[in-house]
Amino acid sequence: MSRSRCIPVSVAWELTLECNLHCIHCGSSAGSIRPNELTTEESLDLCEKLNDLDVQLLTFTGGEPLLRKDWFEIGQRIREYGIDLSIISNGYLIDEKIISRFRKLDPYAIAISLDGACAKTHDSIRGFKGSFKKCIKVLKLLKDNNIPTTIVSTIHKNNLAELPKIRDFILDKDIAWQIQIATPIGRFPKNLILSKEEYYSVSIFIASTRNLYSHKRLPIIGAHSIGYNSKLLRNTMLMPLWKGCQAGISTFGILSDGGVKGCMSLPDSFIEDNIRNRDIIDIWNDPEMFSYNRKFTTNDLNGDCKSCKYGKICKGGCLTVSSALSGMNHNDPYCLYLIEKEQILK
Repeated sequence: MSRSRCIPVSVAWELTLECNLHCIHCGSSAGSIRPNELTTEESLDLCEKLNDLDVQLLTFTGGEPLLRKDWFEIGQRIREYGIDLSIISNGYLIDEKIISRFRKLDPYAIAISLDGACAKTHDSIRGFKGSFKKCIKVLKLLKDNNIPTTIVSTIHKNNLAELPKIRDFILDKDIAWQIQIATPIGRFPKNLILSKEEYYSVSIFIASTRNLYSHKRLPIIGAHSIGYNSKLLRNTMLMPLWKGCQAGISTFGILSDGGVKGCMSLPDSFIEDNIRNRDIIDIWNDPEMFSYNRKFTTNDLNGDCKSCKYGKICKGGCLTVSSALSGMNHNDPYCLYLIEKEQILK
């Protein structure tokens, strides 16, 4: 793939690995601060380099990014460059002071995690009693201050049944909703992984919700691990045609110690380099980086994807799901097209 086609439109930046909750599905195994995290000076310098790369949207992730004492200073620098900013938070630290800072940053969105329709479910998943009550309070606070808000729900066996109730709570509140599937990375236990049938039911839920409610009443988004190439469900994603994993093509992630990989969800074996060793611009523009996507050919497809007519387009689906569930790249066993094909053959 030519350098001219590789433009990092969006970047995820793990400000810190430190976290005040202990979610069972956390793919980063967040909790304690990562050794040797970037300093404020290094972070501000990185902001300038991201601007030089023409990044359009930067997302602060963690851990819990608001635990980092200089998050606002870094956010201000990003906004000074005209880069849109999103922040993914568990919401627990958000109060009037934080809201005031959000308003100064004029964020693209504040994403709050909501993994259950009641305290019992949400708190058990988040590992902290009272987190549901706080989450609901924060959502109201964000709405009252007209701050663009997205709810992110990570689905597994412990909360699958609560999807309709979560939907009913969000409906008509001018809040977007992103649904994503928990994958066996980090500390997520394999016994809670959705079966293919359960996974398909989530896709049906998203498609049916879109049919029932207008985008204005409930903007619902299926994450990139959900909903491509289905013959029956054409509206599970914002873009119905899945063009493959974009890690290293139009996006990349930065770890809090400066490590760089194509997607924050990919395991550390996918780290390309570190900004302390090499300039981020050089890393991105090096044609040998992110070779699993930039140099992809249909010969890289594995399993059922190898003989699939969509393989050249979708590149075997979500790389994180593929590597986590099948142990191989470019072989997503939870592809909707494959699941539907298997059902027909039964």
